[in-house]
Amino acid sequence: MKRIGFIGLGIMGKPMARNLLNARFDVTVYNRTRAKAEELAAEGAAVAETLSDVAKCPIIITMLPNGPQVKEVVLSPEFLSSVAPGTLLIDMSSISPVVTKEIGEALAKKGVRMLDAPVSGGEPKAVSGELAIMVGGDEPDFEEAKPLFDVLGSSALLVGPLGSGNTCKLTNQIIVAVNIAALSEGMMLAKKMGTDPEKVFEAIRGGLAGSSVMNAKMPMILDQNFKPGFKIDLHIKDLNNAIEAAEANDSPSPLSRMVREMMLSLRADDLGQCDHSGLALYYQKLTGMKIES
Repeated sequence: MKRIGFIGLGIMGKPMARNLLNARFDVTVYNRTRAKAEELAAEGAAVAETLSDVAKCPIIITMLPNGPQVKEVVLSPEFLSSVAPGTLLIDMSSISPVVTKEIGEALAKKGVRMLDAPVSGGEPKAVSGELAIMVGGDEPDFEEAKPLFDVLGSSALLVGPLGSGNTCKLTNQIIVAVNIAALSEGMMLAKKMGTDPEKVFEAIRGGLAGSSVMNAKMPMILDQNFKPGFKIDLHIKDLNNAIEAAEANDSPSPLSRMVREMMLSLRADDLGQCDHSGLALYYQKLTGMKIES
């Protein structure tokens, strides 16, 4: 069994690495905050002392906050001087597809293969191993990575060439953000009209308005529980990348821009660490009413 290097043990990365360990993969972890790596060491992971050490693994997964962090790690002299030709890098971070292609071109000069494989599902699905994985790259590399994807997610689809995974993820993030905003706006109308939002939820969830987003986020809104599964700050980052990509390709993005402004308003109120279901808080601040039964 090939050794798997795993870089980035944040809110998503740690449970993902744990799932690989539980599936009996040989995992070497690296994280700048060593305490997070030590926690997994107690569960059977090897801990890389340096970036150079983890770069020597034949398959490497990165799960980092954004494109600049991925570039800082995998294009660093320490990493590039240690990674071997034929290594497969699977970047599961959500970053700009423009940056993905830039990284892929630099790695190809070293003979390193790359897949971009961002995920959807947030922390709960990372923990349960039921992430939706959107992949860009070459089919043989996808097939090699498939046993890992089968552990980490409930679905993994090769969307197209390198960069397609992150293009798909940005599409996903636009749709999720607008769904949560529409859900909050509609339910606030119900509340203002004196109709129980919970009853409205039950009445419409099986119809055309029903969605996975509604089923996941409406219970949180009703409970006023905004503990993060996916933070507003991270969704702002994804919408920034989506808008940047839209501008570069002359694609209109008025809804993305509108929801980003709502999220930026929440960040200004120190709510950026809330779950993105916290878009309901934007409407609650405007009305002084809570969306609850």
